[in-house]
Amino acid sequence: MTAAAHPDGLKRCTWPGQDPLYVAYHDTEWGVPERDDRALYEKLVLDGFQAGLSWITILRKRDNFRAAFDDFDPEKIARYDAARQAALMQDAGIVRNRAKIDGAVLSARAWLDVMEKGPGFSELLWGFVDGQPIVNRFRSSAEVPAETPVSRAMSKELAARGFKFCGPTIVYAFMQAVGMVNDHLVTCHRHAALAGAAPRPARRASAPKPASKPAPRKKT
Repeated sequence: MTAAAHPDGLKRCTWPGQDPLYVAYHDTEWGVPERDDRALYEKLVLDGFQAGLSWITILRKRDNFRAAFDDFDPEKIARYDAARQAALMQDAGIVRNRAKIDGAVLSARAWLDVMEKGPGFSELLWGFVDGQPIVNRFRSSAEVPAETPVSRAMSKELAARGFKFCGPTIVYAFMQAVGMVNDHLVTCHRHAALAGAAPRPARRASAPKPASKPAPRKKT
């Protein structure tokens, strides 16, 4: 299907339909380059919760998720114990799935490891597209892939680092959402706007402070 005309005179990708919340997400968030470490963690976790569901289901619960998961602060989530996870299973405002809740905690710990020992989460992910969005020129939603070689490579790297619910299909949906690929149809009003857009500036999250003073490094 090609881009659909809306009552405001603009053409949009077909997937948001006429739902006002979905249309607003399509127009203001989907495909906008995101380089903030914590925001990328949040989106990856929410895409994991989406598995088997529709994104609009997660979008409608996003505020509830943010409240339940301490605004997706990985340092806090990484410390969730069994009691906290059990409490989340009783929260009707989110998707109550034990494996996905456990996955959010394990992914938070993996995020901390990348921030402490690696290049940083944003730099790690954006490195797969050489730091710039891939601009596709699809004319029909039927042309848009479910996964790509890049999403498979990113999925493999994330899984190796301990992230959960990061299969290649989930990762490609994540890449579309955070602007690593521009998959708005060429007839959608957002395609051209994003193709020439400057990336959103990074707000790099600081690495967590150690609990105690580390031993001094030996000079080499």
